[in-house]
Amino acid sequence: MRLAAVLALALAFTPSAFADPVKAKTASGTLVGEAADGIVTYKGVPYAAPPVGDLRWKPPQPMKAWTGDRAATAYGASCAQNSRLGAEAKVSEDCLYLNVFAPKDAKNLPVMVWIHGGSNLNGSGSVYNGAAFAKSGVVMVTLNYRMGALGFFAHPEITKAAAKDEPLANYGLMDQTAGLQWVKSNIAAFGGDPSKVTVFGESAGAIDIYALLGLKSSKDLFQQAILESNITWGVSAPLTDAEKDGAELVKRAGATDTATLADLRAIPAMKLVDAANG
Repeated sequence: MRLAAVLALALAFTPSAFADPVKAKTASGTLVGEAADGIVTYKGVPYAAPPVGDLRWKPPQPMKAWTGDRAATAYGASCAQNSRLGAEAKVSEDCLYLNVFAPKDAKNLPVMVWIHGGSNLNGSGSVYNGAAFAKSGVVMVTLNYRMGALGFFAHPEITKAAAKDEPLANYGLMDQTAGLQWVKSNIAAFGGDPSKVTVFGESAGAIDIYALLGLKSSKDLFQQAILESNITWGVSAPLTDAEKDGAELVKRAGATDTATLADLRAIPAMKLVDAANG
């Protein structure tokens, strides 16, 4: 009897077992999601190229197009962190994914984009199920962004190698902007109206939105903002101070004083995460 109850509970939380495939065509290619109970869901949608190798500590780059259909039925990895998401959670440096929840047959609906909190050290878009928003007539998007030593980081070697006018340090904010740009370019394919986008978040997510409101790069990417449980006193530091902090951090991760940028990019992601939290 207990086993039957457990199985029934498992089935109740496994809608994909009864879901029908649906498709959406984006600028990068066709996605295959799932429809169940009047809600269409696309999970693990890449909105930028994986920020690994030479793309570590670089602004997010466009996702390469794919041919054929790409499955969007499972969440992508969460960004590298000392996870509070549970022992089974998958974390990776390859993490720039978002998720879309929409009513079936949606058309020109308002869009809400969620920026998760977690001190810009922890969290994931996959923790938040947007089905309830979709049932209320909204297209909901949740996204991942780089955090900690991979998302908010500076180092003299990075600055030295950067192109003229290349943005530095705030890679997590750049990821959020890239996600919003993806929404503007693609959300109509999911029934959303790109001219009716509200970005909302809590705690560190709200602080990030506060910064996005002042960035030229995010202009016209959203029309409204909701900030929950945020603080708005100064959270910035001069680049030179951030570079000193970064140099100390990579030493804790095992780098030498003569480490090149290539050496720094070769440090395992979780070593950097541990150094940032240690």
